[in-house]
Amino acid sequence: MTREYRQHVYRPPAGAADLLLIRHGESMPARPGESFPMKDGHGDPALHENGQAQARAVGARLAAEPIAAIYVTTLQRTHQTAAPLAERLGVTPVIEADLREVHLGDWDGGLYRIKAAENDPAFERARLNREWGEIPGAETTAELHARVRRGLLRIATAHADQLVAVVVHGGVIGAAMAMAAQSDAFAFNGAANGSISRLVIRGEEMTVRGYNDCAHLS
Repeated sequence: MTREYRQHVYRPPAGAADLLLIRHGESMPARPGESFPMKDGHGDPALHENGQAQARAVGARLAAEPIAAIYVTTLQRTHQTAAPLAERLGVTPVIEADLREVHLGDWDGGLYRIKAAENDPAFERARLNREWGEIPGAETTAELHARVRRGLLRIATAHADQLVAVVVHGGVIGAAMAMAAQSDAFAFNGAANGSISRLVIRGEEMTVRGYNDCAHLS
């Protein structure tokens, strides 16, 4: 009999953690002259009703997956996004503070959205230079990447050979994917609210297995 060689089917390597990076649902809009509630220097808006629907869709999409743990950040929009999935699975989310959103300095509290919409020169410099530190008082791209890496490796170390849901922020997903792909630092910015990206981590090696999956969203 002739020996056959089938095409390879990917499975995470032994000892790896399989992380589903979920961007929180849409949060409340920014309004000129008003600030979001603040949490440790970060804007902390609640979910918009569209974001609540996205959170329910994430919960329905992942309800049958063998998820061992759910992680959230210090900011309420990740807790609210994780809640439907946590309720379905009977899992209490764990906070990983290093995966909180980019610290936007003087533009936190909602002003960043306004400045971006207005194509403020500092926003344009940040975009062109791939440097968050161009924004007044913001952390640098290197600082963001360092803490995001710490947070991801901490989760991965605790969950070898397990699937984990990690509800985070757009800037964090962008940083995580860029580090794993060794790409332009802003190449993966802009993941959709409620989207699911996938990162497999073994030791310090990170592998991108999916980005911005929105099949569950209407």
